[in-house]
Amino acid sequence: MRLYSMPSSGNSYKVRLLLSLLARDCQIHDVEYLSPALDAARLAGRLPFGKAPVLELDDGRLLPESNAILCFLGEGTDYAPVDPVLRAEMLGWMFWEQNQHEGTIAVRAALQFYPHRRAQATPERMAELLGRGHANLQVMENRLAGRDWLVGEAPSLADICLYGYTHTAGPRGGFNMARFPAVNRWLARVAALPGYRGLEA
Repeated sequence: MRLYSMPSSGNSYKVRLLLSLLARDCQIHDVEYLSPALDAARLAGRLPFGKAPVLELDDGRLLPESNAILCFLGEGTDYAPVDPVLRAEMLGWMFWEQNQHEGTIAVRAALQFYPHRRAQATPERMAELLGRGHANLQVMENRLAGRDWLVGEAPSLADICLYGYTHTAGPRGGFNMARFPAVNRWLARVAALPGYRGLEA
């Protein structure tokens, strides 16, 4: 398999993280923002939605979208619950991550991290994203208070999915992570999983 991966992106990172946790062999092809490699992958038709990550299977089929890739890789592993209710809860968190969490946590970080986006980081927008992001982190805090994982009694794809952008929410996004002790304990548990790799590893 080959993963078209944006090194700085949390969406690409969560796929690399799951591959590492599962000890799956995969060729990583870096396609960073504004790079010739990204342009070449688009021109070659390797990015169906125009962005990374995309997993290219051995038979040439292309799987775009990070959470869809997680579901494919996680099928039949301990990271995908067999119980239908737990699986639905897991998917619910993964849908929420893309629908709510990423639009605040990842966007605020991107406006600060990527030079070509800083012009969009108006004080009004940054303040609005900070407030909404803290509210989303509080949703996670409430869920993780008194429990180790987002779903069930073991780590699932929901944890891998939400770890991607949450673990850099403080340094990249400027969120006050001291307000969320249960989230911080959860971050440490994910980082202690066998096979864990960091964003820049």
